[in-house]
Amino acid sequence: MNWEQLLSLKRYGDSNKRLRKEQDETRLGFEVDYDRIIFSTEFRSLQDKTQVVPLSKTDFVHTRLTHSLEVSVVGRSLGRKVGKLLLEKHPHLKNIHGYNMNDFGAIVAAASLAHDIGNPPFGHSGEKAIGSYFKNGEGSEFKSHLTDKEYQDLCDFEGNANGFKILTESREGRLGGLRLSYATLGTFIKYPKESLPKKPTSHIVDKKYGFFQSETQMFKDIASELGLLSRSASHLSYHRHPLAFLVEAADDICYTIIDFEDGINLGLIEEEYALEYLINLVRDKIKTESYNSLKTTQDRVSYLRALAIGTLIDEAVALFMKNEESILSGNFETALLDVSQYKAQIKDIIDISVKNVYRSKEVINKEIAGYEILNQLLNAFCKMAFNAYEDRMSNYDKLLLRTLPQTVNLSKESLYDSLIAVCLYISKLSDTNAMLLHKQLKGNIL
Repeated sequence: MNWEQLLSLKRYGDSNKRLRKEQDETRLGFEVDYDRIIFSTEFRSLQDKTQVVPLSKTDFVHTRLTHSLEVSVVGRSLGRKVGKLLLEKHPHLKNIHGYNMNDFGAIVAAASLAHDIGNPPFGHSGEKAIGSYFKNGEGSEFKSHLTDKEYQDLCDFEGNANGFKILTESREGRLGGLRLSYATLGTFIKYPKESLPKKPTSHIVDKKYGFFQSETQMFKDIASELGLLSRSASHLSYHRHPLAFLVEAADDICYTIIDFEDGINLGLIEEEYALEYLINLVRDKIKTESYNSLKTTQDRVSYLRALAIGTLIDEAVALFMKNEESILSGNFETALLDVSQYKAQIKDIIDISVKNVYRSKEVINKEIAGYEILNQLLNAFCKMAFNAYEDRMSNYDKLLLRTLPQTVNLSKESLYDSLIAVCLYISKLSDTNAMLLHKQLKGNIL
């Protein structure tokens, strides 16, 4: 792969090549991507979607919105630092093509901002709830009407693929979705493969999948424009856009450190026990006098959190540059922080978060409620979509149909397209709106 192609400014529908040196310096092409994402309705809904602690009423606990904003800030720093070093290593990118380090920062920041835009309500349990409905629940009855890959899309419903659909799906008046640059879209795709075969290797790309069958052609166009390297002759699978490793690192840094911080502030992790683990990560950077002057738990944790994030940013940048040639040739097969010198400390922090936060009674109880809510919503709307496909809608189905936004288009030609459209609709609901819709379906309108 080469950076000239990977930094493509092309957008859906472009007939002429966009050149970086022709861009308006007051609003660079890649910065437009960030603006379009942040003004989208799908992004705004993240303010009422679970990050770790579902439906939390505590001000300092993160939602998907605050998490995404923080990941974008870390991603921007990663992109700029890497961009500066890449331009020193490959000066023609600046001297001939006109790129600067802020371009790299803008691409990674935009992709990082959007990285959770496809996640359904109630955290990662929401993804599992949707998949379980089709794999083990009443949705399994649709299997005979779908191809293996279409059915797998539903059984392993993937927020990354759903996000790609949100960013790129054409509809009346919005061709090409948000019309982001292909560089940003490529950077967004953490897992550039289709849903089958499932996890054929231990390569990082095979961990999940990155696009639904409905977006196959769009994915092919982006991979071709960016010059991504193919990994298989038997199915669609490519090596990542190099900057996707930085988006992944930004996300890993934030959920490792900030979810841990949430656990401390909620009282789920004891302060003395927790601070020891953060100190192990940043011991040589702590200014003892400054640290000892902090009087509250929240201030002490914030101080150590800032140092920890800075340490891991510098580490990720160093690892990226060390492995740049391997990444460009498709020979780097793991996440950046998986080969970090701080791997043991990161694991210790994540293990405590899993035990004390992710598996806390509050989180589990509310995830169970989310499971039940999504299962019933899916059952009602998917059966309505199936009856529409079979041309046998009941009066109840017709009433349900009228509740759907105009953006939800059910197909009489493809049951798969209708089921994916229903999943997309439900996935866009905030936690609160999912609960309200569930109450309406149960007859509770008060």
